[in-house]
Amino acid sequence: MKRQIIEIDEEKCNGCGLCVPGCPEGALQIIDGKARLISDLFCDGLGACLGECPEGAINTVEREAEPYSEELVMENIIKAGPNTIKAHLKHLQDHGETEYFAQAVAILMKKGLPIPQIIKDECPSGGCPGAASQSLTRDKPQAENVIRELKSELRQWPVQLHLINANAPYLENAELLIAADCVPFAYANFHERFVKGKIVINLCPKLDKDIDKYVEKLAEIFKNRNIKSLTSVRMEVPCCSGTEWIVQKAMEKSGRLIMPRISIVSIRGDIL
Repeated sequence: MKRQIIEIDEEKCNGCGLCVPGCPEGALQIIDGKARLISDLFCDGLGACLGECPEGAINTVEREAEPYSEELVMENIIKAGPNTIKAHLKHLQDHGETEYFAQAVAILMKKGLPIPQIIKDECPSGGCPGAASQSLTRDKPQAENVIRELKSELRQWPVQLHLINANAPYLENAELLIAADCVPFAYANFHERFVKGKIVINLCPKLDKDIDKYVEKLAEIFKNRNIKSLTSVRMEVPCCSGTEWIVQKAMEKSGRLIMPRISIVSIRGDIL
């Protein structure tokens, strides 16, 4: 198959090895004084190593390559210890690789290993990106005096996780939707695309208090109720990635593995 994968210019490479720690997947090694890609299976093509090379000897190309294998990568990652596991998960999250991220989490859970917290506990010194003021321009509707009545798809009440009873009968055999607070305001078709046919749980990973209680309650739901499917939807801002972390920790605590469908919404209301 053709896919993005790294290419090393041996003429430029001086064998300094700075690229090796930048690849937590273990695709690079220094052999005979040069950086080498040891296996197509280990290279995800996302280019985390590119910025580490002072000689500019590494770039990405599209070529025939074996499919990347998260399972094989995780075998090496786990051997390298918790810091490498954390670096790998953050690498996948930063590049929006939700499918590989979910596979990695599943492998950790199957092996009974803890899932590291990879969201930042504090916003950067420049301020929280999620709180930056922006004006969003929109095209004017063609008929401003027409109001469309849309049908609510909500099937239960309450929806806020603090208020939900973990033993509520509607949770049995539920198709569960865990949504961050801002999503329904940003995504216009929220009910039709996400709420329809689902039991809704709503939370804010940044502003809500007692996040540990969220983990405890979700773990109780996962453990004691048969959850048919799990969908997680959050905003694109960094602090909202805590939604995924809460779900992961709850699954870890419950001992249950429910592979989530993850959607990310931009502040302009698009699905990313």
